[in-house]
Amino acid sequence: MKALVLHAVGDLRYEDVPTPEPKAGEVLVRVAYCGVCGSDIPRIFSKGTYRFPLICGHEFAGVVEQCGEGVTQFAPGDRVAVFPLIWCGRCSPCEKGRYAQCESYDYLGSRRDGAFAEYAVAPARNLLRVPQGVSLQEAAMTEPAAVALHALRRAGGCQPGETVAVFGAGPIGLMVAQWARIMGASSVLLFDIVEEKLVLARELGFAQAYHSAQKVAEEVVASLTEGQGAHLCIEAVGVPQTLLQACACARRGGRVVILGNPSAEVTFSPSLLSQLMRREVNLYGTWNSDYAVYSADDDWHTTLRAMASGSLKLRPLVTHRVPLSRAVDTLNAMHDRKGFFCKVLIHPDGQEED
Repeated sequence: MKALVLHAVGDLRYEDVPTPEPKAGEVLVRVAYCGVCGSDIPRIFSKGTYRFPLICGHEFAGVVEQCGEGVTQFAPGDRVAVFPLIWCGRCSPCEKGRYAQCESYDYLGSRRDGAFAEYAVAPARNLLRVPQGVSLQEAAMTEPAAVALHALRRAGGCQPGETVAVFGAGPIGLMVAQWARIMGASSVLLFDIVEEKLVLARELGFAQAYHSAQKVAEEVVASLTEGQGAHLCIEAVGVPQTLLQACACARRGGRVVILGNPSAEVTFSPSLLSQLMRREVNLYGTWNSDYAVYSADDDWHTTLRAMASGSLKLRPLVTHRVPLSRAVDTLNAMHDRKGFFCKVLIHPDGQEED
């Protein structure tokens, strides 16, 4: 099969590799689309993966091609989304069903081969059927949308009457904003420094989208909340300055969620720390999403249901659909920031489908 193989940091090649064979309990998935995560760019160009060579890509959906021994719950032709974290099943978090907190996990696309390829193998327990009416393009975005939902749920969600401020209007920030609206937030504010992202936010119905290099976020939030600050602030880009802005914009008893992967050290001034203490602001860390094998009450099932109902709109986020054969150039352009990219979906050559 064809795949994008990372041989070393910055050494990404489009080449032929053996098609993987599913073992007992595993499924071979013909990849329809695999999204490019914000973490994939540093993983490919600066940080590296846990071993080389390796196929990156963990946000994907496709069609079951072959089932390994003992797999009876899926059959060839089934459309599926894939939870990329492979949990050990033996540690304390796993015993409680908290798979994202597994103490000895594996991961598609960073620790074992992922889905920047024509085919990928995953345990059958990691697969969810894609509901009728949900395209495979949308299904490939289940993972980041579930991560966005989990970030809000970590802070107790949001209620009618609450103001939510989202710092970073990339794909994950726009997903957070949509979830906040679905949950009933009365006001959702978005801040970014890329005008194209703000335009897209407004096209999605978020009129209160501000260029944070032109408007001081704290002043904007104060003016719209009678000086009280936002009930919930989400840092969704991983930039130190935006985390400081999120903390500064939280009201007394407010909540701040750290969602973006940190890109550099963060230094809090004594005055900001004092404000956080005096306001008794709640600071939440979040990572990944909740996934359940024996229940539909998790972030992944909720996300797929929201797609099916039409309340969560992900297609407008897709700015690029790129065949594998041209994906190296696209990933380089993303790394070099040549052009505007929101959600980029990679698909096998000649196999683009909904």
